[in-house]
Amino acid sequence: MEVTEIWKYLPHRYPFLLVDRVIEFEADKRIVAIKNVTINEPQFTGHFPMTPVFPGVLIVEALAQAAGILAFKSKERTPADGYIYYLAGTDKTKFKRSVLPGDQLRLEVEILNLRTHWMKASGNAYVGDKLACSSVLTCAEQKVA
Repeated sequence: MEVTEIWKYLPHRYPFLLVDRVIEFEADKRIVAIKNVTINEPQFTGHFPMTPVFPGVLIVEALAQAAGILAFKSKERTPADGYIYYLAGTDKTKFKRSVLPGDQLRLEVEILNLRTHWMKASGNAYVGDKLACSSVLTCAEQKVA
């Protein structure tokens, strides 16, 4: 799935769209997505100017955005249908390595429990074969229109 299709499933836009491509998708099961980390992203101006590190909170947000795509596609809905998924919680979040400009994050999200209005998922972010972050994500669906 290219970015123009991702736009159909996420309301986020630059500079907050953190999923560049979806490379695997299994409805009601899992998604694998890519986030390319580049030095020209605005967070590197201040985090940290002499040693740029991709913020951990944005890694978790990238996992949550991948989870949102997974939930929307699994339910065959889009934000245009009047729904949105919010990140409602994180558990057991751990950061294992720094993510730097030039790295490619592979976002792997697997559904643990999908209900009518919420989803719990396991998310792992890798750089190459090295785990950078793991988290259990809770996403809540809300009707907005």
